[in-house]
Amino acid sequence: MVDINTFKEVALSFPNTEAKPHFDRTAFKVIGRKIFATLHEESETANLVLSPIDQSVFCSFGKTAIYPVPNKFGLQGWTTIELNKVPIELLNDALLTAYNSVMETKPKKKKEI
Repeated sequence: MVDINTFKEVALSFPNTEAKPHFDRTAFKVIGRKIFATLHEESETANLVLSPIDQSVFCSFGKTAIYPVPNKFGLQGWTTIELNKVPIELLNDALLTAYNSVMETKPKKKKEI
């Protein structure tokens, strides 16, 4: 099972990633691109952005450990992972999948002044 520090280490191990405050969470994003995961330390949960197909695959691990975010974001692939209920190997795979999904998107355009 995964602790908060392990989650942070894995999320920041991917190239060009950074952690920044995001409301009551920490967001992990690819620099110049979008967020691929958020961490809520108090509840020991993380939300990852996955494709709907990837979401269904990871959710098959167990509906009490990995499940769609219960709102419109969940319908778009955002998935909650209860860190203390999943093995590190599964978390590694899920984070890599989320990271790769963001890397496949176009970089953000810089705003012109």
